[in-house]
Amino acid sequence: MAYAQLLAPDFLLILCGYLVCRFTALGRAVWQPVESLVYYLLFPVLLFQSIVRSPLQLYEASGLVAAGLGTGLVAIALAWSLPYLPWLGRHIDRADHAASAQVAFRFNSFIVLALADRLAGSQGLLMAAVLIGVCVPLFNVAAVWPMARTKGRSVLGELLRNPLVIATVTAVATNLLGLRLPQWLEPTLSRMGAAALALGLMAAGAGLQWGQLARGRWLSACVLGIRHAVQPLMAWLLARLLRLDAAQTAVLMAFCAVSTSSTCYVLAARMGYNGSYVAALVTLSTLLGLISLPLALSLLT
Repeated sequence: MAYAQLLAPDFLLILCGYLVCRFTALGRAVWQPVESLVYYLLFPVLLFQSIVRSPLQLYEASGLVAAGLGTGLVAIALAWSLPYLPWLGRHIDRADHAASAQVAFRFNSFIVLALADRLAGSQGLLMAAVLIGVCVPLFNVAAVWPMARTKGRSVLGELLRNPLVIATVTAVATNLLGLRLPQWLEPTLSRMGAAALALGLMAAGAGLQWGQLARGRWLSACVLGIRHAVQPLMAWLLARLLRLDAAQTAVLMAFCAVSTSSTCYVLAARMGYNGSYVAALVTLSTLLGLISLPLALSLLT
């Protein structure tokens, strides 16, 4: 399977945003309003439609969901604990950690769906949709939590006001109640979702500053190591422990080895953190996915 074909569009959009911002009149002053548009409108619509689209059949995929939540909780715990490790904490800036911890456990849901379809057909696509629908709310809350605490804000207040958390929780509730979007509305929402992906990745490229990685080498190595090494290994172990079938194992490995979510940058920037540093991590994660995906899926044999 040509994994580069799945990851190349993301990387090229990041590169396009970087070049446009650096070498044309469309500088940072243009991209800041774009980030707000993506964060407050386009990404919430994208998340809502992605979760509502397919019914959440939790019973049939209970083992897969347990494994996905298990790997996610381990990654969250590891990411949150980094500043408190005695041999590592002194090398980590607390504000940068709050913004970048999410890189360790969030995932690019559209690459997961594309891989699930190729690996296990319609059955894999449905299982991936269930996994995404259950994990996205938890992961979004885990992403907002350290940023709200570091800024000294009310964590509950930030969660209740965060558009990504509101969209995912509302979507899961809508799905579980059996409600569906009217067909005439779906094309408009699909176009808004496509715009969210393109503009979000280009905004990450526009905010990219490679020099930012020099100030957080240890932190960068840790969050990317959790995302691209620890999570795939945990997925493999849990798949064997829970005796998942071949299709479920393939979906779980794809879920745990893809690049991080492009919304990491927009979330960090909109909450007042070092967005350029997180944008660099998102770019590196996209490239590392070319290595972690084939290695993780090779464990299936």
